Amino acid sequence: MKQLYLASGSPRRRELLTQIGVPFSVISADIDETPLNLESPSAYVERLARGKAEAGRRLAVSEADFCVLGADTAVVLDGKILGKPVDEADACAMLKMLAGREHEVLTAIAVLDGERCESRVVRSLVCFRPIDREEAVAYWASGEPRDKAGGYGIQGLGAVFVARLNGSYSAVVGLPLCETSELLGHFGIPCWQTLNAR
Repeated sequence: MKQLYLASGSPRRRELLTQIGVPFSVISADIDETPLNLESPSAYVERLARGKAEAGRRLAVSEADFCVLGADTAVVLDGKILGKPVDEADACAMLKMLAGREHEVLTAIAVLDGERCESRVVRSLVCFRPIDREEAVAYWASGEPRDKAGGYGIQGLGAVFVARLNGSYSAVVGLPLCETSELLGHFGIPCWQTLNAR
């Protein structure tokens, strides 16, 4: 079986990949995440996922055949990408914008094997309940929003703000498992089916 590298430092992506029974090694592949001029959010996340996979390929040390999985997630409101908050004021401003409204979460995945690269972009819709300033400040104090796109984590305390989700929960966390499993299958990497064979 081909060796798989996950080009991501995200512990959430590691947990999700482990959840579906895929053996992998981690490579931290840092790239410039600055959006290009007039780049759509969908094109942005797909470019970053592919870029991370490519950067991971350059760092991988393997004698055997291997693939690299890259991923990127963006929270989008009114066509604007909300990145990771820089401070408390930024985090509270993001939550205020998201409160009582629906926003998009776009997650792209890319699998690279030599010169061949396939990618997918998964769109989910998340609707927040109203959030008051005191809650936003307390949420920032918890430490959770600091490294999260859009300033919240659906898999943690931020779940209390989510009134509705239409789409893939795992994609909002950071790795759409249905699409990831399908894409890995295209490259000859099985997922949960291998668990009983170990």
